[in-house]
Amino acid sequence: MKRIIIFLTLTASILVTGGCTDYLDSDYLFDERMTTEDVFTNPDYANRWLARAYNFLASDYMQDVSSKKAVPFNFADDMYFGDLDDRYKKWKYGQYSESGLNGESDDIWNTAYQGIRQSSVFLNNIDINKTFTETEKANLKGQARFLRAYFYWILLRTFGPVPIVPDEGIDYTKEYNELALPRNSYEECADYLSRELAEAAKGLPFQSQGVQDIARPTRGAALALRARILLFAASPLANGKAPAEVAAAMVNKDGKHLLSATYDESKWAKAAAAAKDVMDLGMYQLYVSYSKSTGDVAYPATVTPPLDNEFSNSDWPSGWKNIDPFESYRAVFNGAVPAYQNPELIFTRGQNQGSEGVGVMVLHQLPRLEAKGYNCHGMTQKQVDAYYMNDGTDIPGMNDMYAGRQGYEGRYNTARRETGYVTTAEINAKTYPELGGVGVGVNKQYTRREPRFYASVAYNGSTWNLLNATTSGDEKKNVQIFYNRGEPNGYKNTAFWLRTGIGIKKYVHPDDISNVVPTGYDASRLKKKADPAIRYAEVLLIYAEALNELNGSYNIPSWDGSQTYSISRDIGEMKKGIRPIRIRAGMPDYTSDVYSDQSKFRIKLKRERQIELFAEGHRYFDLRRWTDAPAEESAPVYGYNAYATKTQNDLFHTPVETPSLPSIFTLKMWFWPINFAELRRNKELIQNPGWTNPE
Repeated sequence: MKRIIIFLTLTASILVTGGCTDYLDSDYLFDERMTTEDVFTNPDYANRWLARAYNFLASDYMQDVSSKKAVPFNFADDMYFGDLDDRYKKWKYGQYSESGLNGESDDIWNTAYQGIRQSSVFLNNIDINKTFTETEKANLKGQARFLRAYFYWILLRTFGPVPIVPDEGIDYTKEYNELALPRNSYEECADYLSRELAEAAKGLPFQSQGVQDIARPTRGAALALRARILLFAASPLANGKAPAEVAAAMVNKDGKHLLSATYDESKWAKAAAAAKDVMDLGMYQLYVSYSKSTGDVAYPATVTPPLDNEFSNSDWPSGWKNIDPFESYRAVFNGAVPAYQNPELIFTRGQNQGSEGVGVMVLHQLPRLEAKGYNCHGMTQKQVDAYYMNDGTDIPGMNDMYAGRQGYEGRYNTARRETGYVTTAEINAKTYPELGGVGVGVNKQYTRREPRFYASVAYNGSTWNLLNATTSGDEKKNVQIFYNRGEPNGYKNTAFWLRTGIGIKKYVHPDDISNVVPTGYDASRLKKKADPAIRYAEVLLIYAEALNELNGSYNIPSWDGSQTYSISRDIGEMKKGIRPIRIRAGMPDYTSDVYSDQSKFRIKLKRERQIELFAEGHRYFDLRRWTDAPAEESAPVYGYNAYATKTQNDLFHTPVETPSLPSIFTLKMWFWPINFAELRRNKELIQNPGWTNPE
């Protein structure tokens, strides 16, 4: 074994949900000269080394769910942000350089590969240690493999295929040009990560070993990440159906194609089997909140969904009779349920979300005057229209602004949108119980919508609870917020207004209120929130989507080879993926004609992901893997007319194109650019399509 002298300056700060401390939630600093033997024979130093790998995962540039500054991948055709420096415009127009908007390209690439190196050194040397038991060592190795795979996954989703560094590391005595590595193909990357995560799963525990370990991966986390990666590998962009100009540009200098030229249906079967691996663990289920007969504005009594012959008369998980669909969905995200008590949360960073995580998103979602937020993260009309009515039908006028546009076939209707406004008499008569007893002046387009709508959409006139508000100043509890011009949170000559007149409530707890007006980024009055990096709802959707794409039957071994699955497009199995999500949301199941038609089900499945996984960092990458991005991202962004006053309410609630929110999609937007500095260092690297190379 090579004895390397290492000069160590380690700062590992990994914060987790809960009050206990260990190597993942404390600062450890040391500055010494020592050999690898010195580090890894000492269990304390070895743990610090692994903690350093977690620290790379804590970077702003490694986040799945984040606000607008570090990695704006949370903003696709569903949500946007307002700003002072045209950053959103540059993002949507692709008006950024090979360094990104502000150097993100190099930051993502370098941080990920630093994490990969940190994890690899640990794996190559931990066997030196004779203090850890074999079980402990297997767990530590599993964590390191998972972390390494996660870093590769972030690279893969951002840049496409990347170089896989040899597991044994590289010889630092060689010249850099001798160490240059070409990009592996997408298939090679996915196969490597699939093997690595299966190996990681062998040593990882079934569940977290206490509150202090909530940010550590479990067996389920490794297998769920594996399912996600295999789903992407099966999807059109990586599986023989990439646009010709993209496929033609993704070729190494030696002529090796990085995206598969041929379609392989069995990849869908592998993705389905990987999702089934997670489901069969029996460790996870969707979180539900049970029904209540009384309540208040912030925690309203359960609103019973319309009568459904299948789900109305059965208790969870067979039906919604005894659950509250609204609170069941809302509480998953807003901090009401601690991560260690949430059976749906498969992997989370806990509070270890960098400086641009979920809490900062909420600060940007909260209204400006009454809640002291930034009031600049908004929702598009397309996203508003995606949510169903409470009986599972489409909203009248759904996507009517895209009628006849290519790519929107079967996804719009031209029925007249609902008009009129909720009256005091209707509130008193409880005509619209879904509004929680407050809602005078609310446009009736927002009534009788599905529960996830009310948990996610800050429509005009919606009630913000702000229960931590003080009794002084402008702060108010349970206040209706309007976005018309002339209203405190409406259009003004600053950045703090919503360009579409539609805000976002997902992740917002009834207690949440901000202090950003006097103090900047201050989340002290927000409920602590764990990021939903991987949750069980995603696994169920992976299973349903992958099964739908199959025409044949495939025998696929389980992750550990202990059994073989027979995988085919079985409607009964597809329902296992869709029904729990629909029941939890208080929504009826799809009709038989949808299940029997592959194309119809595909449209519904994509819409289900758009709704269920909104604002969780999926949509941007989904549109690309499906190759839907050219149609979806280039369509004009619509919203309500934010320039209309309350006296022009009908005008306000008529969808119009939002000129300040540009839309375009070009070749360069399929993948993020590789920084010039890296291309100069590694002569074997090729640039991504549409981007330039250094001179």
